[in-house]
Amino acid sequence: MIDLRSDTVTKPDEAMREAARAAEVGDDVYEEDPTVNELEARAAELVGMEAALYVPSGTMGNQIAARVHTERGQELLADTESHVVTYELGGLAQHAALQVRMLEADRGVPTPEQVAEEYVEEDLHRPGTGLLWLENTHNARGGLAIEPERIAAAADAAHERDVPVHVDGARLFNAAAALDVSAAELTAPVDSVMCCLSKGLGAPVGSMLAGSEEFVAQARRTRKLLGGGMRQAGIIAAPGLEALENRADLENDHDHARVLAAGLAEFDGFDVQEPETNIVLVDVAETGLEPDALLERCRDHGVGASPFGPTTVRFCTHRDLSDGDIERALEGVESALNTA
Repeated sequence: MIDLRSDTVTKPDEAMREAARAAEVGDDVYEEDPTVNELEARAAELVGMEAALYVPSGTMGNQIAARVHTERGQELLADTESHVVTYELGGLAQHAALQVRMLEADRGVPTPEQVAEEYVEEDLHRPGTGLLWLENTHNARGGLAIEPERIAAAADAAHERDVPVHVDGARLFNAAAALDVSAAELTAPVDSVMCCLSKGLGAPVGSMLAGSEEFVAQARRTRKLLGGGMRQAGIIAAPGLEALENRADLENDHDHARVLAAGLAEFDGFDVQEPETNIVLVDVAETGLEPDALLERCRDHGVGASPFGPTTVRFCTHRDLSDGDIERALEGVESALNTA
């Protein structure tokens, strides 16, 4: 099976497995795990923040950020297609008691004018806007790599109104690779960022939540509240340190996505969005097949992909794929389309 469902399907390499075996450990709830401490320091450095916190998942990192930044009942501004709105089980309401004001934003990033228009000032009747939520890369819009200028413009508009800004950077390092900038440049205008180790970077588990020292201190308490306090977590943090050294490899994933997209675009009925990173979205409406039906055929021919809307399929490249795998995936999809 050529698995293009997600970059979460990657397996830890031998260097990661050896790092886990040899990791020095301690009790992380007491902040005594040296490997976790090293991972947190390294991640904070890479994203240009004062401190970072190791969390079991990106979703937990996002939910912690929302709770720490806001007061119950406040409004959060987010793009309509943002991951936190669409794929995190209503956690903003369940964990932080937030209302969401959704924006239809170009490339998933609101303009300063949209921020100003949708901002709600706190008064006797309204709780006010508590947080601006951005995403980079933007998953549902096709893995878009959001330029630092767009991030800065939206963040500046929020900060002018004393509204903090969080970036869901699950694939932040993909954005940095695609734009040829540092991750720290992308996050310089914002107050906090979450980035995943377990997607394109290939770690088996874990994400990082970074911000100011004060923010991370509060986030640590909230992590404990949500059941995310870990003990001898160095065994899984050590592969995370290895993963952070895989950042340059993401360019290969992007190359594979471009080759895949070009091949898919040759097939009748496929309307392919040009990829900016490692995600390829294909509108399959003209094939006359529902996404689930097409994907079942693809699986029968050795290719895994994901349904991503009423007429859309997502293919996601990752570090476990070779040039030959991309060629075989294209052959499998072509065979699936030719199946009577």
